[in-house]
Amino acid sequence: MGEFTGKVAIITGSARGIGKEIAAALAAEGARVVISDVNAEACAETAGEFGAQAIAVPANVTVKAEVENLVRQTKEQLGAVDILVNNAGVTRDALFIRMKEEDWDLVLNINLKGTFLVSQAVSAVMLKQRSGKIINIASVSGLFGNAGQANYASSKAGIVALTKVTARELAGRNINVNAVAPGFIVTAMTDKLTEEIKASINKQIPFGRMGEVKDIANTVLFLASEKAAYITGQTIAVCGGLTMQS
Repeated sequence: MGEFTGKVAIITGSARGIGKEIAAALAAEGARVVISDVNAEACAETAGEFGAQAIAVPANVTVKAEVENLVRQTKEQLGAVDILVNNAGVTRDALFIRMKEEDWDLVLNINLKGTFLVSQAVSAVMLKQRSGKIINIASVSGLFGNAGQANYASSKAGIVALTKVTARELAGRNINVNAVAPGFIVTAMTDKLTEEIKASINKQIPFGRMGEVKDIANTVLFLASEKAAYITGQTIAVCGGLTMQS
């Protein structure tokens, strides 16, 4: 029996990458997982890898009707929503002075508005259950800013603020809301960086290396567990010490 046996978890943006790793970690501990992604084909393929442990419910997190369908399908098929991981997100990097308005809007809509819409829809279920865990995936860019990421950093800073507000509003119904702020994590995106850039990044990190997706998944597992029952409104930076102040 796993730690999350009998629990139901929705993970947005979970067809691949960090979201998929989080879903795998929760499923390994017994949770029924809902794989949700804007790409319906990838969503179904990933859910198929988990077998009976998962269902696929495609959704664009910026469209309220699709978000409501995601929550409704989860309730109808699995009976509850115990854990929500708001992981869906995109980047469209450019220097602030050159950033296109459409790239600003796209990133803010998916990263921040999406987190708001899914949290709002899931909270309606959790309030009735009088229990739940919401974990938002932020970023260290939202904590200290990052050149070339005005849109992304703003969206992630907004997620940190939204985490605090919703934690205050939902605590009375035994709902914990926290955020995880990843630093530089080894993914398909960082694999494309040159060795020179990777070496430069590693010099900034006290541990001298990038993190792994399992580091994010393990932190989510902790925040979704009863071990974190008295933790709410917090943002945990998983970054090898990158955000430490001198």
